[in-house]
Amino acid sequence: MPDRKMKINPKTLLVYAALLAGAVGIFFWIRSAGGLLTAPNQPQQLQGSITIPTEARGVLTHVLLALVVVIAFARALGLLFRRLNQPQVIGEMIGGILLGPSFLGHFSLPAFAFLFPTAIAPYLSVIAQIGVILYMFLVGVELDTDLLGERTHASVAISHASIIAPFLLGSTLALWLYPIFSASNISFTVFALFMGVAMSVTAFPVLARVLTDRRMHKGRMGTVALACAAVDDVTAWCLFALVVSIARAHPGRVVMTLGLTAGFIALVLLLLRPVALWLVRKVDSHRKTSQGAIVVVCAALLLAALATQGIGIHALFGAFLIGAIIPHDSRLARDINSKFEDLVVVLFLPIFFAFTGLRTQIGLLNSTRDWLVCLLIIGVASLGKFGGATAAARLTGLAWGESASVGILMNTRGLMELIVLNVGLDLGVLSPTLFAMMVIMAVVTTVATTPILHVLTKHGAIDVTQLAADSESVT
Repeated sequence: MPDRKMKINPKTLLVYAALLAGAVGIFFWIRSAGGLLTAPNQPQQLQGSITIPTEARGVLTHVLLALVVVIAFARALGLLFRRLNQPQVIGEMIGGILLGPSFLGHFSLPAFAFLFPTAIAPYLSVIAQIGVILYMFLVGVELDTDLLGERTHASVAISHASIIAPFLLGSTLALWLYPIFSASNISFTVFALFMGVAMSVTAFPVLARVLTDRRMHKGRMGTVALACAAVDDVTAWCLFALVVSIARAHPGRVVMTLGLTAGFIALVLLLLRPVALWLVRKVDSHRKTSQGAIVVVCAALLLAALATQGIGIHALFGAFLIGAIIPHDSRLARDINSKFEDLVVVLFLPIFFAFTGLRTQIGLLNSTRDWLVCLLIIGVASLGKFGGATAAARLTGLAWGESASVGILMNTRGLMELIVLNVGLDLGVLSPTLFAMMVIMAVVTTVATTPILHVLTKHGAIDVTQLAADSESVT
């Protein structure tokens, strides 16, 4: 077909030109008339209306710039670590530290001050905390509660050993660290409890990713490790909630806080869990998760987070509990993951890592003693977690190679540890120096997992043929 060119009628052009000239003329008449008017000295405001301070308006530019830099750098470093056969989240963790004062601020203070001015810290803090709340909700959604009942003898024994041993070692280490790195307004009881819990954490999502990447998640050792991590996660977060409640409450309110916490847990399990199961059945019957169902879930997780924050434990505990009552293999859980996971992983978690990096000042470790203390913390954390889990796994009947592998996997701390440490810093339980040491411990123990597991597999400590046979039998 021949091209048809639009022919413009000259009369139409004249009409448009006349309209434009008329509009311009009318505006200039309005302008001249308005020049004779006067306005009050102060603009009127509605009572209770929200106003944005002038100095805060320019902060948005810096926040947006920081978000772009953090997301791009975290993704690049995460992909690099994936090529090195490490979980991507490890690269993102290290990326957050590299963007902080320990590296970027040390080597280029002007660039650091431009990208992360002090004024944006409160905004990044809010974004990071929302991200952690959403992430813990997703951890709860992905938690396979059936694992808590599988291989009961082995999983319970190993998980309890991998909590009790590091908890006691961390509490013992507190006897030496408390006079050096704590403050007089923090009781030794709170400090020792927190150190014990911080040593006991296992990163269930990172552990699951490591096993899946190596195709070991369905074998005997893999299922035991996943079951142990599931039990460990639930137990550790309950202990963490207990410690936070004690740290935040006045001495006379500790019992009240614990009672409210127990009441909230009972409310969720006895009242909200049947509602969640009803919602799951409704979604399954419609074969589609509606926006209304997502609204109900979001409202529930936010209200639960608000409730636990008000009780005196952290908001993330309520979000985790709401996620845990949704069956992980339901359509609702799968749709929640598909809708939430990319946003949380791509946007919110890198911001949390960057915020953690901004608070981590490795330069505070400025003496040989400090670095020796840091090495001791890494050693105690690894001995408690690896040693306790390995010994318990061997006693439950696993071979030495498989027992050592379970111990290495349980020593993975990752993001979960950083969440605990940030809360400890907010509460004043951890000093900035001890916080930096614990962050280094979290990174080292997580980075060491994959290469050590590879060495055990390569040298025959783990029977790869048996793992494959186990996976096929489970499938």
